[in-house]
Amino acid sequence: MAGMLLRVLAILAIFTLAGCGDERLDKIEKYQQLDEQRLSTLKQMLDDGKIRNANLLSQYAQVLAQKQPELAPLVTELARDAKGDGPMFNALSQRITDLKSASNFVDVDQQLEEAENLYQATDPSLYNDLLSDPVNVIADMSNGALARVNSISREAETLANASEDSGPGSQLVGNPAYGHWQSSGGTSFWAWYGMYSMFSNIMHGPVYYDRWSSRRGYSYYNDVGRYRYTSPKQAKAQRQTYERTKKQFSSQGKRFNSPYAKSRTGSTALSSASRSAPKTTTGFSSNRTSSASKSKFRSNYSKSSSFRNSSSRTSRGTSRGK
Repeated sequence: MAGMLLRVLAILAIFTLAGCGDERLDKIEKYQQLDEQRLSTLKQMLDDGKIRNANLLSQYAQVLAQKQPELAPLVTELARDAKGDGPMFNALSQRITDLKSASNFVDVDQQLEEAENLYQATDPSLYNDLLSDPVNVIADMSNGALARVNSISREAETLANASEDSGPGSQLVGNPAYGHWQSSGGTSFWAWYGMYSMFSNIMHGPVYYDRWSSRRGYSYYNDVGRYRYTSPKQAKAQRQTYERTKKQFSSQGKRFNSPYAKSRTGSTALSSASRSAPKTTTGFSSNRTSSASKSKFRSNYSKSSSFRNSSSRTSRGTSRGK
């Protein structure tokens, strides 16, 4: 009799568990729909010229291409990010496609985290801030003729961070939309993708990971946006480069710190969305979202973030004032 009762209880338990769905899967499904909607909206805003820094990026590229024709192919490639077909936008689009397959993630938690990250990454305010990096690269290439945006001056930033000036393009080093860390002979160096390899001709020599880690300057991606604008696969590659370099240093009796262990100074006038985004000072210890952040996502994922479009007043135009 007791054995029969145990079997009945076991069967009831199985049916009870089967009837209880995993709420994380429901959230992932909701986020997938919202992420696709926001990506479509972001593309439309880019193509309609409603993202301020996208407009500046396009304008800066045109100005510099006229003044320095030899740089035209490079700045034209950078200007692709001003529309909905640039490398950063395409990276978001690919991540949203990958989000549909659970096999792309180690577990449900990682898939949910990616869905949440993409919801923020497609926020026009955050994306506008992200575009400050290529805008400022072109500004630096102009030798001061064009003003930086959302950032202190190149000279002030270098002084504030005691960083090494690697030359124009340094803000894009570490951003997987433009290149990757390539290992050779036990040393990792930054390898640009395609047309961006032209940066090798204007930067001050190759950028080696170990030296860059301790001497890098400020960039939006590395100091604010990396958490949101890095896919799980890209984050894994970054961790592997770090662990490989750390192991190499350890074998020599030296200590190696993550390039993200300390945020650099340099940002100004960032959106409230960027100011509230998780910091990258946690290094590579984890890629999990904080419980407070997740709570915020759960309460707000059905709402659209406000964004001030290109008609907003700005204190500076494309040319630096006296």
